[in-house]
Amino acid sequence: MFAFVPAKKTTVKKTAVKKPVVKKVPKKVHDRGLEVLARLKVLYPEAICELTHENAFQLLSATILSAQCTDARVNMVTPALFAKYPDAESMAIADPRQVEVLVRSTGFYQTKAKNLIGMARGVVDRFGGEVPHEIEDLVTLPGVGRKTANVLRSVVFDLPGLAVDTHVGRLSRRLGLTVEEDPVKVEYELNAILPPAEWGGFSLRLILHGRRVCDAKKPRCFDCSLADICPSSELPRAAMPRSVGKRRKSVS
Repeated sequence: MFAFVPAKKTTVKKTAVKKPVVKKVPKKVHDRGLEVLARLKVLYPEAICELTHENAFQLLSATILSAQCTDARVNMVTPALFAKYPDAESMAIADPRQVEVLVRSTGFYQTKAKNLIGMARGVVDRFGGEVPHEIEDLVTLPGVGRKTANVLRSVVFDLPGLAVDTHVGRLSRRLGLTVEEDPVKVEYELNAILPPAEWGGFSLRLILHGRRVCDAKKPRCFDCSLADICPSSELPRAAMPRSVGKRRKSVS
């Protein structure tokens, strides 16, 4: 008889991420950041994640699908996807072709299907079927970067996490809170301005504001409650406080 030898657990070596060096935040920028936070909390009392989900696995899957795709489209796809694959265990053994059919309309469907199945296998094999909450663990899963990891931390686990997507990066630069283009550098600079407990809510509210008011091509500055403190505001200079006009000139 042959002795049974249990299979070894698959492990993924974690690579240490070098944190960007963040310079001391100027008082004007720090104060402006806190004022932006205060006003966003009035404008959007609820920090809403617009991806429909019921648990960490579903939000993780939906966020993977949201790459280069609208939340509205993802929300149209996920009901059928989660009905067939409600958890990591079922997704881990899914037929890639069937997953591709379900997620096709989100774009890049072959890559996304591969990432969904790979993510689920990682959750099952290395984390006992439970989605981890540490960034260092989350980013070892296929299709998961810092943005996705921070979404999970703040929305599902109620932990500090500031997700930087295109909206957060764009508005942060327009508001003069950073000049960085790299999302990780933007994340660390915003973290230096805001209290950790506010990171997730700030990100979600800034995303809402970017979608509803501060459009990438045609920002609605006349309807924006942040216009008077925004260095990039397109309001007539005479309509802005003198100090903001000076900041705008120095930024441009």
